[in-house]
Amino acid sequence: MKEEFSVRKSLIGILAWAALGAASSASATEGKSIAAAQSIPYPAVIAHRGASYDAPESTAPAYLLARELGADYLELDLQRTRDGVLVVVHDDELSRTSDVAERFPERKTSPVSAFTLAELKSLDAGSWFNEAYPQRARASFSKLSILTLDEVIDIAEGNPERRPGLYIETKVPNQFPGIERELKARLEARGWLDKPGRVVLQTFDRNSLALLHEVMPQIPKILLLWVGTKAIMPASGQDFAGSGERDKAAFYARQQPKDQAEFLRWLDIAKQGGAIGTGPSAKRSKLGEQSYADLIQPWMNQASHERGLLVHVYTLDEPEDFDVAMKAGVDGIFTNRAGALLRFYHRPAESESGLLTKLGY
Repeated sequence: MKEEFSVRKSLIGILAWAALGAASSASATEGKSIAAAQSIPYPAVIAHRGASYDAPESTAPAYLLARELGADYLELDLQRTRDGVLVVVHDDELSRTSDVAERFPERKTSPVSAFTLAELKSLDAGSWFNEAYPQRARASFSKLSILTLDEVIDIAEGNPERRPGLYIETKVPNQFPGIERELKARLEARGWLDKPGRVVLQTFDRNSLALLHEVMPQIPKILLLWVGTKAIMPASGQDFAGSGERDKAAFYARQQPKDQAEFLRWLDIAKQGGAIGTGPSAKRSKLGEQSYADLIQPWMNQASHERGLLVHVYTLDEPEDFDVAMKAGVDGIFTNRAGALLRFYHRPAESESGLLTKLGY
């Protein structure tokens, strides 16, 4: 009887894995079809702030390297200077990735919008990387500049044999009224709005999603998903800031949507707002920085596909995490290590170190 139970249990396990595999295969087919309808590569390699594992994020070498590796998209965060120029910076303020504390000590915690373009261009946006990651440091990374949107477009257009698209996030859009229309104007002026699938727009903000859809209805849009009291309501009812915990990755690893209905509600919000997909967070196998709540469980991805929504997950860097995500049914991955993801997909990619040297860094 005991042996019979063991055999039955093993058989149930095998059948469960087979069912999961079949569901994953069906989900992949649906995702591929949705991507094809939008002229979006499948599975998509989205270079998060450029090739930001190997070069300072959102700088020229990071974007040049991502382009030369063969990434499908250069991902960037858009903000606006005090004098009205669209610039590519991730954080709300500049202390983490520049020498703003030395250059402008009285404004070291001021938002990007408090600085003119000339002031931002005077900052060193590269030396911090050499200090943080000495094993990947290069002398040429010091004194790198913050880039404008137009400068990233120049990079995307700079090699006729490597033409990545742009994957653009409106960052803290409530600080920049009208940024959606300004973005449209710049993309239109550069001839990027008539190229299917070459531009994808992304935001965490429902209002910005609606505004992006209003001004650029034909351009694919992604609603980024997050577990928190102002987003997908967590089962814990807590945000990290109010939890009293110190380990952010461990905190987020435990977070789940309040229930299935809450997650599905946000898929419907994305669809109703004009999005063609979602950008859910993921839990990294090794946790650490950029590891968040697991929002790419197979049932979640299947529910997205059933609603005609793509799934582009952020932000994974390790082959074991790529494997888990793809088996769960995602359609593309935001990564700081575009070369590693390309090689995982069996797409040729030169060595990052060699390419940086070729590029003059």
